[in-house]
Amino acid sequence: MPPSLNQQYSYPELTRIEEGGKRFYIDSKGNPVPSVTTILDAVSDKTGIKRWEQRVGKKAAEEIKKQSTDIGTMVHEAIEQYLLGNTWDAFTPDTNGLLAKGITERFIDVGLNYIDEIWGLEAGLLLDDWYAGTADCIAVYKNKPAIIDFKTAKKLKRKDWIESYFLQGAAYANAHNVMFETNIEEIVILMVDRDLLFKEFHIKKDEFAYYTKAWKTKLLEFFNHHREA
Repeated sequence: MPPSLNQQYSYPELTRIEEGGKRFYIDSKGNPVPSVTTILDAVSDKTGIKRWEQRVGKKAAEEIKKQSTDIGTMVHEAIEQYLLGNTWDAFTPDTNGLLAKGITERFIDVGLNYIDEIWGLEAGLLLDDWYAGTADCIAVYKNKPAIIDFKTAKKLKRKDWIESYFLQGAAYANAHNVMFETNIEEIVILMVDRDLLFKEFHIKKDEFAYYTKAWKTKLLEFFNHHREA
């Protein structure tokens, strides 16, 4: 059975625009603010990605990224529908659809068991003049409020490879805390790979403080050096 829904907060409907191929949202003042992913992309080290693209070739790299995106999109949609109590088993009748179905079933069987109460799904979060974004899931997880993200992967990733996931979670948690005077201090990344292996990454109070500080550093770097790039 899906966890209960407790929609106690009114999350804004975000208006998305593109500026120079980057994602922005319109804040309550009518001004564009960058998405969390736009900020993190601008300030990230892309050396490893560029080396991988050179190794496999540009065409192959684009095909691999598209497949990952297609599978991830189907899985996210299916999980959202499942958590809402709706019919969720609607996948494309191809290899990607079969992979997405298996991954979703694995999430349902082992990955979602500790979500106690859902506050929001695909929830818009916005800080005027600063940033905005959409959180996969805001919920009570193991009795504590948390930002939860559902990730698919070709192979399970090591914790030190996915710092950007934790920074994104910290950004969303801090926005939620400002918007609604909450005290979210936990980030949960739930990951299933194509071999249907499951892994939980659970960031709690002390680590949360570290990633919050790191996020604020990235945010200031973006506005000081990348805003007009």
